[in-house]
Amino acid sequence: MAERVYLAVDLGAESGRVIAGTLNEGIVRLDELHRFPNVTVPMAGTRRWDVLRLWTDIQDGLAKGAQKYGDRIVSVGVDTWGVDYVLLTKNNEMLGAPYTYRDPRTQGVMGHAFTRVPQAEIFAQTGLQFMEINTLYQLIAMSLKDPELLAQADKFLMMPDFFHWLLSGSKVVEFTNATTTQCLHPLKRNWANELLTKFQIPTSIFPDLVQPGTRLGALREEVSRRTGLGRIQVVAPATHDTAAAVAAVPTDQTGKANWAYISSGTWSLIGVEVQQAVIGPEALALNVTNEGGIDGTYRLLKNVMGLWLVQECRRSFERKGNTFDYATLVQKAEAAEPFRSIVDCNDSAFLSPDDMAAALQAWCRKTGQPVPETEGQLIRCALESLALKYRQVLEGIESLTGTRIEVIHVVGGGGKNELLNQFTANACGRPVIAGPVEGTALGNVLVQARSAGDIGSLEEIRAVVRASSELKRFEPQAGAAWQGAHERLISLSR
Repeated sequence: MAERVYLAVDLGAESGRVIAGTLNEGIVRLDELHRFPNVTVPMAGTRRWDVLRLWTDIQDGLAKGAQKYGDRIVSVGVDTWGVDYVLLTKNNEMLGAPYTYRDPRTQGVMGHAFTRVPQAEIFAQTGLQFMEINTLYQLIAMSLKDPELLAQADKFLMMPDFFHWLLSGSKVVEFTNATTTQCLHPLKRNWANELLTKFQIPTSIFPDLVQPGTRLGALREEVSRRTGLGRIQVVAPATHDTAAAVAAVPTDQTGKANWAYISSGTWSLIGVEVQQAVIGPEALALNVTNEGGIDGTYRLLKNVMGLWLVQECRRSFERKGNTFDYATLVQKAEAAEPFRSIVDCNDSAFLSPDDMAAALQAWCRKTGQPVPETEGQLIRCALESLALKYRQVLEGIESLTGTRIEVIHVVGGGGKNELLNQFTANACGRPVIAGPVEGTALGNVLVQARSAGDIGSLEEIRAVVRASSELKRFEPQAGAAWQGAHERLISLSR
């Protein structure tokens, strides 16, 4: 078979990329064509996404792909973070600059929602972890504060679906990202219309759902002219970046629940792949989530604050005139005293603080611990706390599935942080296999390849990933010290 090329648009909370994936004889090679920043825009006390600038950068990246790969390009697909959305009027006008999930308008809305519909009922109809950033609470906030604007909405599109609409004209929502909204029923696998109606959210705005690998149509003629691409297919990959990354986990145990994944980036998402959503009372008590995956699977997982802690500490240092790259910060953390200070990463204090270093210090001060002062102490606090939180989540998931996790796969950019990988192995007492770093882009590309008939199954996707990636294994060490830290964190979190 001649070499085939697929274009992946991968948008994260910090940056976006357009990547070409070349599949040839069972090996996939990635080529980053264009990288661009993605930053939230402060606007009159709100936080917004600049989606028009993102769209310009996406087209620039596609043009570079057309110039380099020409008629070898088969299709293009977009993946992004979850929960955020764009509303369109019936005349295809965008209703305002889209909010980011860290916008303060959802503060207190989740508690208000529980006064309208009991928490247990919301979980039974959605199976999703309760977080104030969820789309459901964003929409409730809009219905409370700006009902006139919501009434003008004709279509709800999640971020990747919005860009697919710009690319092809399609108005659908892909399943894996829809499951991040807390607006979808995990057993019926359709919009939770009964629940949405109770919150006075118009159900008519929610479009049809499509599965990963669905062909959405040919590239718009205007985009074809602008980029130099032919009328290639636009394909919905697994559009939630974590779903794409999990599709690219290099396990040879597909169909079993004895392995876990951590999609490691701004957020850390730790979980297992299951065949059906788990929505019983124990799942509610553990506040886990059921997000859609490839081939009708679910990702039983929990969101952990992730490397956001480190990213925001770095920004805090920069504001004080101290600029460090991530490698230097990790070196400083490695040299710092172990277990001096630990925090509960998922405390709301760390969701969107003005100064992350100050937030970590305040939490430690409040809990009677030594206050981290140096860059190394702060970063070590963040990394050790993340690893300990992973253990808490892992143990909860094992109790739900009744299956012991034998190995943890770390995929995504956070897999480059070898100190965190070792801490994770130590805290969890399980081997960690790190890689691929480009899990999301690989998953995006390979789902497109399967849609084109070049790959036949999820097992084959993962075999291609294993053959194409460099993986590194970390064995657990210093178990007694980490056990003590685990018990300490539990007592601090009470």
